[in-house]
Amino acid sequence: MRPPQWIPAWLLLLHGCATARLPQAANARTDIRDCSTDPPYLPPTATDTTARVAALRGAMRALGAQAYVVPATDAHMSEYISARDARLGWLTGFSGSAGTGVVTQDKAALWTDSRYWTQAERQLDCNWDLQRTTWIESIVIWILEAVPVGGNISLDPFLFSIDTWNSYRQALQGSGRILLPIETNLVDQVWGDQRPAAASSEIYSLPEEFTGSSWQEKVARIRQEMEQHVRHPTAVLLSGLEETAWLFNLRGDDIPYNPVFYSYTLLTNTSISLFVGEQRLTAAARSSLRAACPGPLCVELREYGRAAEHLRQYVQGNVTVWLGTEYTTYGLYSLIPQEKLLEDSYSPVMLAKAVKNTREQDLLRAAHVRDAVAVIQYLLWLEKTVPLGEVDEFSGAQRMDALRQAQEHSRGPSFQSISASGLNAALAHYSPSNGSSRKLSVDEMYLADTGGQYLDGTTDITRTVHWGTPTPFQKEAYTRVLMGSIDLFRLVFPPNTAGRVIESFARRPLWDVGLNYGHGTGHGIGNFLSVHEWPVGFQSNNVPLTAGMFTSIEPGYYQDGEFGIRIEDIALVVEAQTEHQSGENPFLTFEVVSLVPYDRNLIDISLLSPEQVSGVWGRRADQEHGAEVRYLNTYYESIRARVGQELQRQQLQEEYDWLQRSTEPFPLGTAAATTGTGTTGALALATLLSALLPGLQA
Repeated sequence: MRPPQWIPAWLLLLHGCATARLPQAANARTDIRDCSTDPPYLPPTATDTTARVAALRGAMRALGAQAYVVPATDAHMSEYISARDARLGWLTGFSGSAGTGVVTQDKAALWTDSRYWTQAERQLDCNWDLQRTTWIESIVIWILEAVPVGGNISLDPFLFSIDTWNSYRQALQGSGRILLPIETNLVDQVWGDQRPAAASSEIYSLPEEFTGSSWQEKVARIRQEMEQHVRHPTAVLLSGLEETAWLFNLRGDDIPYNPVFYSYTLLTNTSISLFVGEQRLTAAARSSLRAACPGPLCVELREYGRAAEHLRQYVQGNVTVWLGTEYTTYGLYSLIPQEKLLEDSYSPVMLAKAVKNTREQDLLRAAHVRDAVAVIQYLLWLEKTVPLGEVDEFSGAQRMDALRQAQEHSRGPSFQSISASGLNAALAHYSPSNGSSRKLSVDEMYLADTGGQYLDGTTDITRTVHWGTPTPFQKEAYTRVLMGSIDLFRLVFPPNTAGRVIESFARRPLWDVGLNYGHGTGHGIGNFLSVHEWPVGFQSNNVPLTAGMFTSIEPGYYQDGEFGIRIEDIALVVEAQTEHQSGENPFLTFEVVSLVPYDRNLIDISLLSPEQVSGVWGRRADQEHGAEVRYLNTYYESIRARVGQELQRQQLQEEYDWLQRSTEPFPLGTAAATTGTGTTGALALATLLSALLPGLQA
C-alpha cells in the first residue's frame, strides 16, 4: 500500500464517525464495560491495567518518549504469537489477535477491527479508549492530538513490518513529530521477570511420508528461481516462521497451535545459514541438515540472536538480498542498503509453499477425512447431551479437542476452538474460558469453529447448528450463508484471477436482502503448518488463485447480542472441466475437501434463489433446474463414500448411522420458482464482474 502524504478532510470526518461511542441505554448490558458511570462499571472479564500502564509511562519518561506504539505481533510478523510475545495482551488485557495500542503520558488507546469490538469492551478497563478502526491514519490523527510538536513517537523497529513503518513515517512527515526507533522493547522492560520464558522444546524433522518433497529439492528449486531472476539475487532472506519450517521439513511448537519455531534463514547460491537454537534440534534433524557438509547443501547452524549481525556483515559485499516485505520487519530491512535489495510482497519460498504438489494435496485430503470423523462424533454427542443441560461452551470445546486428539497422526488443535452459543456466537472470534462459559441450549444457535493439526495436514471447519426450533429469520440467514458458500464452490473462473474479484459471490445471497458480514471470506491453510496460511485467500493483498492452492470459504452472518452463523469449508483450487477452453491455461474451480454435513434443521430449500436453482448463470433454467439441490446431494454422496468408510473402519456404528440420516438426499423441485428480482441481481453481478475481471486479475 502506498500511504498518503497528507490526511484529507473526508478522512478526518470518517475517523470521527468510526470512533464515536453511542450513549448507553438505561438497561445497559452487564457483559461490557461502562466508563461513563462513577465509579466505572467493569465486567469480571476486564483486566486492571493501572500498574502496567504506569510502569510503561515511567520507562517512556526515562527515554524522553511522548508516545509508545505497541503492536500485536512478534519479530516474524506472525499472526499467532507465543505468550512471551503477547505484549499488547499483557499491557491492555485484550486477547484479540489484531490490534495496536498507543500510550502517552496521560492517555492510552487500543485500535482493533469489527471482529473484536465487543470482546474489547469486555476485556479493557477504563484506562483505555477503544478506537473502532485499524487505519494507521486514524492512529496518527490520535497521536497528533496527544503529542505536541517536537515530541517523539517511539516504536520497536523489530516488531513492525516495512509497510507499517513507512506508513507511520509518511503520515507523520511534516508534522513536527519525530518517529524514534528504540530497539530495547519498553513493554519487555516493565514486564520484567513475569514475562514467560523463551521456547526450549525440541525441533524435529517431519517424517518423509508426510512431506511433498525433500528439503534439498526445495532448496534447489529456490536457487533455480534466483538464477532465472533478471536481477540474479545472491541470497534470499526468510523471516516468516512458516518459510523456514516448510523449506527444511522441520517442525516445532514455539507458537501455540502452530508447529513452527523461532528462526531465520539466509539462503545464498552457495551456502545456507539457519539461525536457530541449535541445541533444540533433535539428533535426526541435525544429521539431516549437516549430512552434505561441506558443500552448497550444508546447512550452517547459527544462533538465533545473531541473525541481524550476520546480515549486517553479509551486505558489506557485492550482494543482492531478495526478501518478502510482508514478513520482514523494518529492523532487518533497514540493515540492507537500498541498492542491494530485491523486494517482493512475498518471498519465493512463501509462493512455492502456497501451491501444493500432488503428494501434499493427497495428504491434506486424508487429514480432512479423519477430521470429519471427529467432528461428526462431536455433533452426535451434542445432540444427545445438550437437551440434558450437561454442556457449556468450554466443556464442548474440550470435548472437540479430545475427539480430534484420538485420531491417527493428531498433533492437537490448529487454533483455540471457537465454541459459542447464543449471543456469544455473534462475536466472530469468541473463545470460551473455564470461568466464563455459556450453557448450550436447544433454544439457541450454536457455532463451532474448530480445527486440528495432523502430521499430514491442517484442518479448519465451522458448523452452526440449532437443536430446537429456529426462528424464520435465523433459518433464512443460515440458508443464505449456505447459498453463498455453494455459489463460490461451484464457480468456474479464469486462471490467474485474484480472490478479491470472486469473493462477492459468497456475499450476494446476503446482499440481496441487505445483510453482510464483517470478516474476510477465506484464507489459505498449510500442510501441518499454520491454519491461516498466506498469501492465499480473497483479500486485496493475496496472490491470484492457482491450481494446487487450498483456501477456506467461510461466509457468515452475525446479529449482535442475539446469534451468529458461519459455515466454513476448506477447498482446493483445481482445473475445471469446461466445454471450451479460452487461452493456453484451463479455467479453475473448487473441490471441497471438508466432509461434514450441514444442519438440515436450519436449511430452507424454498429460499434458494432462481439463479441458484437454474445453476450457472446464462444456461437454460429447464436444463439446470435444481442445480443447487443437486450440488448438496452430490456433496453428501461424497461424504457418505469417504467418511462413511472411515467410520466403519473405526467401528463407529452409531456415528455411521447418524451420517446416513444427516446426508439423506434433498428432494428436487422444492426450490423457489423463478422470479425477476433474484435473476436481475445475479445478472447485474455477473455483468459487473465480467467488466472487472480483465483489470483485476493478477
